[in-house]
Amino acid sequence: MQAKNSSGVAHVSDDVVDKAKNFKKSIQRLLETVVDRMKMSPEDCDLLLVGGGSIIAPATLKGVKNIIIPKYHEVANPVGAAIASVSGEVDTIQILHGKSLSEALERIKRQAVESAVQMGADPETARVVDVTVLPIQYVTYQATRIIVRAIGELGQGQEREVPSEPRSDDPEEDMEDKDDEERADVEPIIHNPTPRDRIDYTTYRPNIVGKKWILSETDLFFIMEGCGILGTGGGGSPYPAYLICRQILRDGGSIRIIDHTSLNDDDVVARGGFMGSPSVGSERIRSGEHLRMAGLELAKYCGITKFSATLWLADEIGGSNGMQSLQMTKYYGVPALDGDLMGRAYPMLNQVDPVYNRPNALVPCSLNDDSGNTVLLTTVKNEHFVESIMRVVTTDMGSSAALCPPPLAVRDAKDFGVPRSQSQAWRMGRAVAICRQMNDMKGIAKAILKLQNGVCLFVGKIIDVSREVRAGFTWGQVRIARLRADELEDTEVNDDTPSFSEDAQEVVADATMLIPFQNENLCAYMENPDGSRKVVASVPDLITILDSQSGSHLGTPEYSYGLRVTVIALAGHPLWRPENGLKVGDPSAFGLYHAFVPLGEYKDPRSVIAEYGA
Repeated sequence: MQAKNSSGVAHVSDDVVDKAKNFKKSIQRLLETVVDRMKMSPEDCDLLLVGGGSIIAPATLKGVKNIIIPKYHEVANPVGAAIASVSGEVDTIQILHGKSLSEALERIKRQAVESAVQMGADPETARVVDVTVLPIQYVTYQATRIIVRAIGELGQGQEREVPSEPRSDDPEEDMEDKDDEERADVEPIIHNPTPRDRIDYTTYRPNIVGKKWILSETDLFFIMEGCGILGTGGGGSPYPAYLICRQILRDGGSIRIIDHTSLNDDDVVARGGFMGSPSVGSERIRSGEHLRMAGLELAKYCGITKFSATLWLADEIGGSNGMQSLQMTKYYGVPALDGDLMGRAYPMLNQVDPVYNRPNALVPCSLNDDSGNTVLLTTVKNEHFVESIMRVVTTDMGSSAALCPPPLAVRDAKDFGVPRSQSQAWRMGRAVAICRQMNDMKGIAKAILKLQNGVCLFVGKIIDVSREVRAGFTWGQVRIARLRADELEDTEVNDDTPSFSEDAQEVVADATMLIPFQNENLCAYMENPDGSRKVVASVPDLITILDSQSGSHLGTPEYSYGLRVTVIALAGHPLWRPENGLKVGDPSAFGLYHAFVPLGEYKDPRSVIAEYGA
């Protein structure tokens, strides 16, 4: 029998056989990768395979405890479609202030059942199977999201009269229904997308008029990507701020950046940004309006009526705050200053360069929550109390509020700040965009490291992450393991892959990288299986985690199991390296008691205005 079967395929060439074997290995690798990305934890899981394609699955898979292929698996899809119930769902937000939750639930349940019947369910079998009640955080008047799902067996096609919902005795609900009916007659507003020409990022030139940089949507995109990289996981996502700035341009507005060399030393520079937890900021979109209100209240207190430039960065270029100065150009009609006071992002107010270089760098200051509440802090015992007092107020305001520290003279911003950090962000974002456009994802880390001295610390996948919002911060840690050989499909090492640091190369093969964070990434440890660890990078140098498959920056709220990542570290600005700077910005400021070892010398970024305005 064996010989007979063999003769039937004797004509098949060895090349075809080898291809079949490689194809089987490819299927196994793809399945293992998909399973690993879908899992919520590193433990082995059970895998249920149905459908015709399940017959090509291997008998064993890494990360899978049991592979279950039930009888008649090949017809699972049509059987499921035949016996599936018809469902209807209502997903709504209700204002429950002064109302009964139970009455609102009953009304929404009836709507869900009616929705299922309208979709074809038999009214006799339609029933509610799932009710979810989610109080909406940071919103007043008991705003609550209610999701109700109803199902029923497929009806036989006969017409049935669906009982209408009884009218409510609540006049407010009747008025809401009337408003809904009126809105149904209103002609919908349709925003047709504007066609955009494809831009070659390698030849793109920014628009420099005189000594001012007039930003385009492309410039905004570059700066957004760069701010995310310099945010080291914190500062809030820059994407919502980018969308707001882009809309300013599409509405006919203008956003300008100016270099400090074009200003007088005594000109006034305003400051501001957002304070709170990045996790909250990702849920609660930050607009520039309450930042403007905080600035107006502070200006009124300081007696300032005219600004020559703004530095609306919450003193940091990293994350969302790095783009706040660009938004403020619309409200104040003045250009943003190319620079910031950190060269990165830090979680606390007292971690800005001028704090240890000049008195009253943080007071007076104002805080606004976009709900009509503004707090002014005029005097404090020391700068640390500004952080502790305003952090408590911010927490009470929902862990996200707009804060404006006192204005500075251009002289102080130049001497005690980090000049041309907007240019730095632009160049890093441009490098990422060029690599994407050339489909060179593996070259993104190396392209960034050409712009600033640093090292590639690790390439791997996230295997564990813990995170909590506490005291106005996002605290936690992320653990990253090396990729297995069969997982290197998208991130294999080649000539474009940056070299790893010597510290990262010295550890054992199965070591993992552990990165604790408090809004921002604080340190990077190489940890061996026996628990021993070695510091390979720490603040005030910058530790940034990139998505290996897109090259995008990742904020601490976006860390999740299975994500393929690349960890890079960049040299911090030299203003952090004196003893008084390390006191507020090195690991000991976060309760991590080990010495700071610089990665290398900081490379001053070249001004975009100087390069392209010549």
